[in-house]
Amino acid sequence: ITKPLQIAEQDPDAEHFTYNSWHMIGYERKLSDRGLCKFIPMVFRNLPDYYRRFLTVNVAVMGVTPMDEHGYFNMSMSNSHARAVFDVADIIILEVNEKLPFVHGLENTIHISEVDMVIEGEHEGLTEFPSIVAGPVEEQIAESIVDRMTNGACIQLGVGGMPDAIGKLIAESELKDLGIHTELLVNAYLDMHKAGKITNLNKHDIMRGKSVFSIAHGTKELFDWVSDNPSMCCAPINYVNDLSVIGEIDNFVSINSCIAVDLFGQISAESAGTRHISGTGGQLDFLTAGFKNPRAQSFIALPSTYTDKKGNLHSNIKPTFTGGDIITDPRSQAYTMVTEYGIENLAGASVWERAEKLINLAHPDFREELIESAKKVNVWRQSNKR
Repeated sequence: ITKPLQIAEQDPDAEHFTYNSWHMIGYERKLSDRGLCKFIPMVFRNLPDYYRRFLTVNVAVMGVTPMDEHGYFNMSMSNSHARAVFDVADIIILEVNEKLPFVHGLENTIHISEVDMVIEGEHEGLTEFPSIVAGPVEEQIAESIVDRMTNGACIQLGVGGMPDAIGKLIAESELKDLGIHTELLVNAYLDMHKAGKITNLNKHDIMRGKSVFSIAHGTKELFDWVSDNPSMCCAPINYVNDLSVIGEIDNFVSINSCIAVDLFGQISAESAGTRHISGTGGQLDFLTAGFKNPRAQSFIALPSTYTDKKGNLHSNIKPTFTGGDIITDPRSQAYTMVTEYGIENLAGASVWERAEKLINLAHPDFREELIESAKKVNVWRQSNKR
C-alpha cells in the first residue's frame, strides 16, 4: 500500500475500522505511528494456514484480471494467500482491473460461480516500483556475494538496493543457466533475464524451466515480462517458501538483508527498537534453506553503519539488543553475514568465535568499543587461545 487508505484516514480514532498488517511498508508505518495500524507477527509461509485455520473472513475483496472465456478470473501478480482467503470467506467480491496482467501459476484463479459480486470500472496505471540506486557500500557487498556464486545457481533475493546491485552485477558477469525461486520477483531479476542469464534449467524436478514467485514488485517492464509468460509461475507462499521444496533445489542461493545483528549472531530484520519497519517475511525460511542442500548458500547482508538524522554515525553490529528490537533470525540459525568489510560464516562458531567474526565485519571506528562490550558479556577471547 503506497497511497492513503481511506478506511483509515476517514476514521482517525479507529472507532469503526481495525486495520492490521502482515508486513509493514512506508505508509503503514506512518499509520502505525498514529495508532491506526497494528502488526500481526507471522512467518509468511504460514499465512494461508492462518486463514484456513484461525481467522474468520466475512467479506473478501480482491483485485483480479478480467474474466476469461471459461469464466475464470486470474490473481495476476500477487498470489501469496488469495486462494486460502477465498476458501473461507462468507462473501467474495472481485474488483476487475483491466490493467492487471494475466500471470501463469498455481492456485491462482477463481471461477465466476464462486463469486458473489463483481466491481467494474476504470483504473489508473499500476503502481510501479523503480530500481533503488545502490550506493558504493551496497555495491561492495554485492561484489563479495556474486564472487561466491557459480553457474546454475537458483537465486532468491529480498528487496532494496542490495538485490538491485546484485542483479546488475550478475547481468555483467560470466554466470549462466541461473534460476529463480523467490517470494518476491523484483527488478534485479529482469536485469538478469535481459542479459540472458535466466534459464531455470538446473532446477531438475522443482519447476524446471520456470521462474517461481508469489508476488511481482517492480516497473512496467517487469509487469510486461510476467504477462502471459508460460515460463513464469506465480504460486502460493506455502509452496514457494516450503523448506521441503527449496531443499530439493540444487545450488540454491538466498540473499537477504537485515537492519542489525548483535555479537551473539541474533539478526533483526523487521524493527528498529520497538518500531516495526517491515515483517518476518520468508527470511528465516530462506536462511534455513542454506542448510538443506550441500551446495546451498544463505547470505544476510547489511552495511556496517548507519547515519542518524543528526548526522551521527552508528554501528549496525550491536553488542546486544537492549531496545526491544525484534529478532527475525535466532542465533542458532545464523549463517553467512556480509558487510562492506567482508564475509564471515557463523555456522558452527562458538559464541566468542562469532563475536570475533562479527567484529571483523564492523566499521573500524567501532571495533575497539565492540571488543570492550564483548569482554563485558564474556564472549571475547583471543584467537590464539582456542
